[in-house]
Amino acid sequence: MIRLGTRGSALALAQSQRVADSIAARTGEDVELVRIVTHGDVSSAPLASMGGVGVFVAAVRESLLAEECDVVVHSLKDLPTTPHPGLIVAAMPKRADARDAAIVRLGLALADLPAGSKVGTGSPRRQAQLRRRFPGLEVVELRGNVDTRLARVLGREAGVAADGSPIEAMTPDLDAVILAAAGLERLSRLDVVTEYLGIDGWPTAPGQGCLAIETRRDLSGPLKKALLALDHRSTRLAVEAERAVLRRLEAGCSAPLGAHAFVDGEMMFLASRVYSPEGEQVSSAHALYVDDADDPAEDLAARVADELLANGAAALAPLGGAR
Repeated sequence: MIRLGTRGSALALAQSQRVADSIAARTGEDVELVRIVTHGDVSSAPLASMGGVGVFVAAVRESLLAEECDVVVHSLKDLPTTPHPGLIVAAMPKRADARDAAIVRLGLALADLPAGSKVGTGSPRRQAQLRRRFPGLEVVELRGNVDTRLARVLGREAGVAADGSPIEAMTPDLDAVILAAAGLERLSRLDVVTEYLGIDGWPTAPGQGCLAIETRRDLSGPLKKALLALDHRSTRLAVEAERAVLRRLEAGCSAPLGAHAFVDGEMMFLASRVYSPEGEQVSSAHALYVDDADDPAEDLAARVADELLANGAAALAPLGGAR
């Protein structure tokens, strides 16, 4: 029996089950999900005030190090950029849709909402992007699981969950919410999306849409072989470049920053933007031939991060890398 550690939210369970099914198919062994509660799951405080990066992963990693499970699955954007000395990201499966998606009442586009309409998101990046592109809208701090966030726009009737727990009725009090398209796809909820926000004008969090499968460094045997087969090289290259920008700027969860990279043939492209909370921005974009650098992700990230700082990014957002 292989034990796979995961947070207990519906989204975490859905994406972890996909990984579990892939591991089972490659190893021929049963895979059991081990649910782990994190500080981020039980606190209703704004993300930016909850102690920084890693609030959703610390307890999961502790369970792995304590050998209570054999492998864990994270949303990569939740994972700190500094490697853990005893752990390794053994696989990054092929990336899902990296875009953000809007769920708007009456099926409207964000641009068609009247001034004063309320849009919910807990992400400082999304908040800054909304204020920049739609200054007439009111941005509302938002926490909770996907179903709760959707209910703030779509409403919800009272009922009973699959585990027998009661579901409270909710009356809509927001006009729109912004969520990750990948998460909605994994929950089979793309039907609620009214608008996809294009990466070019709306860069998302480094690693968004990607999963990280983490294990102890001493992993061996059939599980290690299965994870190596799950790793997607171009996805890893791209998200390592995005996360290297984050690390070089020392940008924490309170820094509104978007970054997106992709590999096209022999070239890799990386673009990033840093915002002020009010929506001012600086941006940088570079490309290189992958074979021209010993470490193309770090090389490309260095160019982008240096240019962001030169263009005044540190004056807009809290960036430790400006020292």
